[in-house]
Amino acid sequence: MTDTFHAGRIPLTVIGGFLGSGKTTLLNHMLQGNDGRRLAVLVNDFGAINIDASLVSARGADMISLANGCVCCQIGGDLTDALIRVIDSTPRPDAIVIEASGVSDPWRIAQVSLADPALALDGVVVLVDVTSVLAQAADPLLADTVDRQLRAADLLVLNQCDRADAGTLAAVRARFDAQLPDTPRFETRFGEVPVALLGGALPLATRDTSHGPHCAAGCSHTAHDHDHAPDHGAEFDTWSLTAPGVFRADALRALLRAMPPGVIRLKGVVHTDAQGLAVLQFAGRHGSLRAWPAGTPQPATTDNTLVAIGLRGRLHAAALEQSLRGSLTAR
Repeated sequence: MTDTFHAGRIPLTVIGGFLGSGKTTLLNHMLQGNDGRRLAVLVNDFGAINIDASLVSARGADMISLANGCVCCQIGGDLTDALIRVIDSTPRPDAIVIEASGVSDPWRIAQVSLADPALALDGVVVLVDVTSVLAQAADPLLADTVDRQLRAADLLVLNQCDRADAGTLAAVRARFDAQLPDTPRFETRFGEVPVALLGGALPLATRDTSHGPHCAAGCSHTAHDHDHAPDHGAEFDTWSLTAPGVFRADALRALLRAMPPGVIRLKGVVHTDAQGLAVLQFAGRHGSLRAWPAGTPQPATTDNTLVAIGLRGRLHAAALEQSLRGSLTAR
């Protein structure tokens, strides 16, 4: 099912991070647990992606089609050509994920989606190996590359936490507290990232939470408790709002520039005084408010509908609700 929040555009997520940080492992998890959506994964090398032969329904020179509806496309030398092939494929994918090479700037790759009206940038996820990131950042030959990758992130995934001692973890957290205090972080192992954090790549698990936050369903394990079974719902708070009225577009844009702390993602279909029906998106540090595309079927409800997600205990839902309700006017 296509994500109605993107209103006809294909959401695109970029996965970045230095060599060995766990990007391919994350992509393997996504292909294995795509939850029925048509996911297109663009990679530099097919060989690194562990695809069960029983799932492969067709294989071409640069594309593998899977029985679960996903496709895996080799980027080769031209990202634009690979994207065109995926966008023009039938049926179109519900979401696209690009694995950036280990030495590339993921933000430059993400900018491709900003220039193509068929795509909607859903965020940049950057993985770091906590056992080596401090040494990489201190290496004069690697520091610039690592710094560019980190600063591109809408979400930082601190990977391999099970392999790091307490002192190393504390040093990594302190470094990011000082360097990137506004960038959300998630700690994990084996590239296990809950689907709720991957935006358009997989559906956001929500319930009716208009009266306050709660745990999101469908989460992965508890990041700090690696010796026990996954504690589903222990990682996140979600919040949603369904309300009539018209938003002031200038107030929504101001909110996107100064989002309350703890909001990792915010999606919404809203009515505004400047654009009529519009799509609101926020991921990590970047936000947009775009008019609903002409000719695209509109949602059945005439109410404004918004959903937010944040790490548990850090989502300032009250401040978010106050800001949004203060931006509403009667119809």
